[in-house]
Amino acid sequence: MKTIGLIGGMSWESSIEYYRIINEEARRQLGGLHSAQSLMYSVDFEEIEKLQHSGDWETLTQRMVEAAQYLENGGADFVVLCTNTMHKTAVSIQENISIPFLHIADATAEKIVENSIKKIGLLGTKFTMEHDFYKGRLIEQYGLEVVIPNDEGRQIVHDVIYQELCLGKINKPSRLEYRKIMADLVEQGAEGIILGCTEITLLVNQEDSTVPLFDTTQIHAETAVSWALK
Repeated sequence: MKTIGLIGGMSWESSIEYYRIINEEARRQLGGLHSAQSLMYSVDFEEIEKLQHSGDWETLTQRMVEAAQYLENGGADFVVLCTNTMHKTAVSIQENISIPFLHIADATAEKIVENSIKKIGLLGTKFTMEHDFYKGRLIEQYGLEVVIPNDEGRQIVHDVIYQELCLGKINKPSRLEYRKIMADLVEQGAEGIILGCTEITLLVNQEDSTVPLFDTTQIHAETAVSWALK
């Protein structure tokens, strides 16, 4: 079994889910008392959030590269970045380590393509929904058409993530807002929707949508186990 290197803490609420899913999947595949071999480098999300909203992606990139290097030096066989938004730094991470990097958008896109979906809705932080590092990869490498909420919808999705979900707050009114926003994406022609923030799965699930939901946390974590057991 390979050793999975996890960069977590963004937020630790979703990092817990990664750890749970990875170990449950390892036990499911191997049986008995098996669990996954893993290392986690967990950051202080207060510092990360401030850098994100001030637009200091240079410092953020340096922090993520250093975290990946710590994991490589600690014996990890590949790196999993347990957040969608910080994949804005993914190219620099891979360029500065000699072990593979498991990109969350690749793992998710492969599942979408398997389901013969061409037009996909995307929910996440405003960085993920508006910047090109995520949407561009889906469009250019997988030929997908990506739709996102309107300005108001994007702000609601973003605020719920940072002001509620990252603090472990699960509120029914926010779930109802997300349902409306997802319904709007379906009206735009979305055949499925990416839960493109690792905390969103804490709020909504398949029962909240009329089209398939692609839970990036679940997909990324399960793919990590597949890599570890190759």
